Amino acid sequence: MTDTTSRNPRDTLDVSALRHPDSLKWTLYAEDVIPMWVADMDYPVAPPIMAALRERLEQGLGYAQLRGDRRLTSALSAKLAAQGLTDLPDDGVTFLPGVVPGIYAAVHALTSPGEPVVTMTPVYHPFHLAITQLGRRVAGVPLRDAEQGYEINWAAMDAASRGSRLLLLCHPHNPTGRVWTAEELRRLRDLVLARDLFVMSDELHADLRFTGEPFEAFAADPRVQSRTITLTGPCKAFNTAGLGIGAMISHNAALLGRVRGAAGGLMGHESALSITMWRAALAEGGPWLEETLAYLQDNRDFLSAYLREHLPWVRFHVPEATYLAWLDLRAHPRAGDIQAFLLEEARVAIHDGPLFAPEGFGAQYQGFIRLNFATSRELLREALDRMAAALRRDQPA
Repeated sequence: MTDTTSRNPRDTLDVSALRHPDSLKWTLYAEDVIPMWVADMDYPVAPPIMAALRERLEQGLGYAQLRGDRRLTSALSAKLAAQGLTDLPDDGVTFLPGVVPGIYAAVHALTSPGEPVVTMTPVYHPFHLAITQLGRRVAGVPLRDAEQGYEINWAAMDAASRGSRLLLLCHPHNPTGRVWTAEELRRLRDLVLARDLFVMSDELHADLRFTGEPFEAFAADPRVQSRTITLTGPCKAFNTAGLGIGAMISHNAALLGRVRGAAGGLMGHESALSITMWRAALAEGGPWLEETLAYLQDNRDFLSAYLREHLPWVRFHVPEATYLAWLDLRAHPRAGDIQAFLLEEARVAIHDGPLFAPEGFGAQYQGFIRLNFATSRELLREALDRMAAALRRDQPA
């Protein structure tokens, strides 16, 4: 494990500054609670982004290039090409006020009420919300907890895909942190073609990988490009969730128009400052992101070592991406209300497992937690010490 704590400004966070009144993460719970729930990083935003935002404020705040900012489209297209999304048509990228509206739009445009929509569980909860709130049914396929990590249940995927028209894919996967391999992507594409499915691939966490390998978008294979909508955005990699923006991408301009058009005027548009932010991130944010990713990897490794030493009964697979850890605490006597237990007894706020598979699968994930380790080493250690002390009081054998 590389020790970055002695020289990295990410390790000298001011909690009083983090707990400003506009921060949902730091104000939802009492001041003595360490918040490790929602997917925000605690680190300051990259200086080039802040500089670009300040400069933009001096230029007025009228309508931005809402027909498509050419500078942003060009920079994003170059990035997407490196992930395998080459030769996009001129109208193959459209911007949104965030990734979540794109999930809803895909479900609305590509399925009908009452139909099943396939996704792997557990999964980022807006997948479930988009399906159920729009009157569709969740065709959930639980990932298999294998010795080396979470795996796709191929037989269950094939069965769930029969009668469906849409697969909602999370790549990299939230909350397990899996990065689907080239072989897994090939098999998924084969399945999509065999079952004639559309695909919405949420690739929001693509820049937060620890694998060291180039990222391969689901639609990198020409065989599936005409049936795939890819969603991405800067908010996770650059810690800018408060400046909502996302992109919807497809080689099939007609499909892209169909999905975008399904939301009509309900979706809204990206803001002027969010456009500026993403342009700056793409142009100058690389060094900051590289440093942040190295720090996150050290935190991930520290968390893994801590669990092995102090809480060896907690089942945990080291995430290949994201700054989120998916921990199995079902062996603990308080697994049935683990979120409330940790909040009350450890003063640590985490996300509860059933949130990531509420429709018929919630009980299966009761006792799991999702923990955000994108904070300073000091705060991470303090939170883990609190959790370990509370959990040991009734620790399983």
